[in-house]
Amino acid sequence: MRMHPLDLIEKKRDGYRHTKEELDFLVAKFNEGEMAKAQMAAWLMAVYLRGLDLTETAYLTRAMVESGLKVDLKAIDEPKVDKHSTGGVGDKTTLVVVPLAAAVGIKVPKLSGGALGHTGGTLDKLKSIPGFRTTLALDEFIAQVLDVGAAIGSQTGELAPADKKIYALRDKTATVSSIPLIVASILSKKAAAGSRKIVIDVKTGTGAFMPTLAESKELAATLVAVGNEIDLNVECIISDMNQPLGLAIGNSVEVKEAVDCLGGGGPPDLRELSIEIATRMVLLGGLADGRESALAKVESALATGKALSKFQEIVLAQGGETAFLTDASSLKRAPGHFVIKAEDDGWLAVDNCRALGEAATLVSGRIHDEGEIDLGAGLVMKLKAGAEVVKGSPLVDIFYTDELWLPQAKELVSKALTVVPEKPDDRALIYDWRS
Repeated sequence: MRMHPLDLIEKKRDGYRHTKEELDFLVAKFNEGEMAKAQMAAWLMAVYLRGLDLTETAYLTRAMVESGLKVDLKAIDEPKVDKHSTGGVGDKTTLVVVPLAAAVGIKVPKLSGGALGHTGGTLDKLKSIPGFRTTLALDEFIAQVLDVGAAIGSQTGELAPADKKIYALRDKTATVSSIPLIVASILSKKAAAGSRKIVIDVKTGTGAFMPTLAESKELAATLVAVGNEIDLNVECIISDMNQPLGLAIGNSVEVKEAVDCLGGGGPPDLRELSIEIATRMVLLGGLADGRESALAKVESALATGKALSKFQEIVLAQGGETAFLTDASSLKRAPGHFVIKAEDDGWLAVDNCRALGEAATLVSGRIHDEGEIDLGAGLVMKLKAGAEVVKGSPLVDIFYTDELWLPQAKELVSKALTVVPEKPDDRALIYDWRS
């Protein structure tokens, strides 16, 4: 029986299951340019509304892996563990965790993506480092993991190319938060990059794609289950995204904060979560016989400066200049500066973390323009939720180039933050983990 994209769109629209052959067909046709973007967009919306079961999700993931080349990391004898985040506001853990785990002895082959929805992208953050190359040929990528211990590169057209095309379309079709599509995207990239062991940070809260803890637990469970189906060892941490991670939201501002953390400082929540993820990677890689030993190795790498030195090695290996490691002024910074101030005495509450991400996206130019992202634009919060404030005290710095978008950004920040008369309850940073 001959298949046609329209038939498969209708089938999923009406709530029926796909076969392996049907999903192989859809992925291959779209990857080869023989299926219109409008048709794939319609199918993505059908999946968003009707879902895919675990078997379908595993079939989709495998089809996306098989759409391109696969990295063979067998030449690397040392433990290899990857990490991933499902996306959040101010989430720059990759910039901290990758060199931190590599400094302990884990080999980290990290393929990252650009910004998606209201969240920032690791590649955009790295592009704010002068000279840093995010595009690496496969042989370069493997050689760097072998020699330096880690590489952070973009998903090339050779690795899971179907995912790269679908990933971009999801961002334009309001289908980003579909659990099966998230799972297939994450795991296809990891499998294609040669990863067999992965620690995934699943975000939950108003700034995450999964706003409720129940949804985040479902996503974590699906990642682990589908991972098992395609021979990946997946562990998931579920962490809070009801407020930004750290204080910086943007690209260059987040790089600066990551460097502060690698230097032993930085916001406590960023440091705590980065240490937890790296510790899980060390355990999964078998470099420690228990949590206490793994944690000691990670904390030592941070305290002795080994992690910061490893980050410098990664930057140099990928063509970047390293002046920013000691002089943050060498990073781009948008010239415009506006300070949001408290209008009352009280305690700071973050009511809508997503709105802060949208404000940063707006001033960067990504949400309203297909052109270059303003890598120096962004937001820097002065305080975390629960901090006591007085009327007139600064709450948020907004850095921008185009003043046209400042009023809307200010409105979004005002929507996100309130000053309340009583101190809000503290939230846990890490809720759960699954393996």
